[in-house]
Amino acid sequence: MARHRGAGPDPASERGSATAELAVGLPVVVLLLVAVLTLTAASTAQMRALDAARAGARALAIGEDDAAVHQAVARVGGDDVELAVRRDGSWVTVTVTRPVAGGWLSGAPLRATGEAAAWVEP
Repeated sequence: MARHRGAGPDPASERGSATAELAVGLPVVVLLLVAVLTLTAASTAQMRALDAARAGARALAIGEDDAAVHQAVARVGGDDVELAVRRDGSWVTVTVTRPVAGGWLSGAPLRATGEAAAWVEP
């Protein structure tokens, strides 16, 4: 049977189109996956930093020394946390900063911060 012009696409002319579509679409899928994983890691790091700050504020509120506070914060937030303590009269505020990603990515500039305040018991 003879093929008429305009009777439909020629299969030979569409060869490789699926590969080209994949080459265009794959970077978008990878970028979305990286964005979702980064947001998940950031929210997890934020929760850990906040929990560590709460633990530090509680320890200071009951009269623990700075070494015990740092140990409690490191136990909850991880070994790579940065701790700042601010005392204001009978109140204490603990700020904890930690990297979002651990391991070889811990040097990345993306960091999570948590802050908690507590009244120091007399």
